[in-house]
Amino acid sequence: MTMRSLPKLLAWTLSAAACALLAAGVAFAEEKAMTPLSGVPMIEGIKMIEPGAMAPDFTVKDTDGNPFNFGEEKSKHATLLVFWSIFCEPCRFEMPVVQKLHERYKDRGLQVVSVALDGEPLKGSITGFVKQEGYTFKVLIDELDAKEMFKVADPFGVAGTPTIFVVANGGKVALGKVGRIKEEDLEKAIQSVLKK
Repeated sequence: MTMRSLPKLLAWTLSAAACALLAAGVAFAEEKAMTPLSGVPMIEGIKMIEPGAMAPDFTVKDTDGNPFNFGEEKSKHATLLVFWSIFCEPCRFEMPVVQKLHERYKDRGLQVVSVALDGEPLKGSITGFVKQEGYTFKVLIDELDAKEMFKVADPFGVAGTPTIFVVANGGKVALGKVGRIKEEDLEKAIQSVLKK
């Protein structure tokens, strides 16, 4: 690169940064205007598992590289299972609620497990985001299998983010919801599985 091209590169970078900031501002404004439970882009033709069904077993790694076996864990604990992405604006509004519920119910038998759909290449960004926000629940990174299917999200029928499941001790799905959910509705579902 020559010294002459440096100002052009700098101008392009500043222009791109200004566009990104403008787009982020528009997205934030849209989020504030959006009703709390709408606005989630959905993939057509995917059927989410329904309440009453058994939650599928899976094993994937957490952000520290340790394997997490849901088949073993669901037999021990009720679980709040959250599918999300670092690029999902509704997820950014939902995750603090998830953290609050984790803190409130972790000593009463609820485990909170989040599954990031961004994949292994973005593991550093996922880990950085989780640390920056102070989330202390388990964070897993979904992987693709030999058929290029998500090991966790596809068996659950996740068609958009955030998607939240409440799974009773033993593995039966008590609640499945795509998009943001009212905190009090989520808390009622959690309380119902903890009473059993």
